[in-house]
Amino acid sequence: MRVMTEISIVAVLDDPVRRRLYEYVAQQPRGVSRNEAAQAVGIQRTLAAFHLDRLAEAGLVSVSYRRPDGRTGPGAGRPAKLYQRSGTEYQVSVPPRDYRSAAELLAEVVDVTGAEPQLQRSARSRGAAAGRAARRQAPAEADDELVARTLGEQGYLPYRDGGDIRLRNCPFHVLADRYPPLICGMNLALVEGLLAGAAAATLEAGLDPRPGDCCVVVRGGPEVSKTNLD
Repeated sequence: MRVMTEISIVAVLDDPVRRRLYEYVAQQPRGVSRNEAAQAVGIQRTLAAFHLDRLAEAGLVSVSYRRPDGRTGPGAGRPAKLYQRSGTEYQVSVPPRDYRSAAELLAEVVDVTGAEPQLQRSARSRGAAAGRAARRQAPAEADDELVARTLGEQGYLPYRDGGDIRLRNCPFHVLADRYPPLICGMNLALVEGLLAGAAAATLEAGLDPRPGDCCVVVRGGPEVSKTNLD
């Protein structure tokens, strides 16, 4: 049964070391080597290799090979094995529920009927509620830190890009592949609502698509702390 297969895949992350490795790999913009991953989480390379290969077997990370930079020819050494977050999504429910199909049907209806303004209004309202809740919990937190943390709680992977906050992934990327303008507009409205709800007046959301990233970027304010985002 498919649900049992997906439960087994998600169970791979039950190991705390493996989960830390997955989180580290998922936050990187490129493939990382076993050495890099081992150093990042503070374990031996052989243990990192074991857990990374388990993640790859489960389909949670993808594997590629690359020779060390600047080295070519017969003496260049073996290509390094690199690991990167997989684009595959897994959802587990018991008994099985097909929420993805329902989401696709709803997105199709919105797209066909031209209901984008209503969708964006709802997304902005939901984002505002999340922003208000975050601000109530941390009234003195800096705008950029609060927004980055809250975006992470919404399923995004925020990271520092100078003074901007970019998002490593789109939580709705399956739908975004089929309905890019619709889902990008929804993402933007949600983030705009979050900024408004959090009273993050120093920040502004906009569209700036990059390969592999969410289409939304948050600009303005002081440079985001590496400690909070990396």
